Amino acid sequence: MKQCTHADALPPTEPAPLSDTCLECQAAGSHPVQLRLCLDCGHVGCCDSSQLRHATEHFKETGHPIMRTFEPGESWRWCFVDHVLV
Repeated sequence: MKQCTHADALPPTEPAPLSDTCLECQAAGSHPVQLRLCLDCGHVGCCDSSQLRHATEHFKETGHPIMRTFEPGESWRWCFVDHVLV
């Protein structure tokens, strides 16, 4: 089973969300399907089920490897580099 090699490098406390929605979707007039929070910087982006996939684009632009769901009642995390739940 593949393990995440990036979780140990996360900041000791989770960053504050920079917004309460995907600002890129908002600017583009698009509607995010579900939101994801970057655990390096607090960027909030839409998931890959959204038309514009801003959480993945954020990873591609910054290299920040781990996000978590930003949906109420959910707590899972995903590593973009290792392609595993953390």
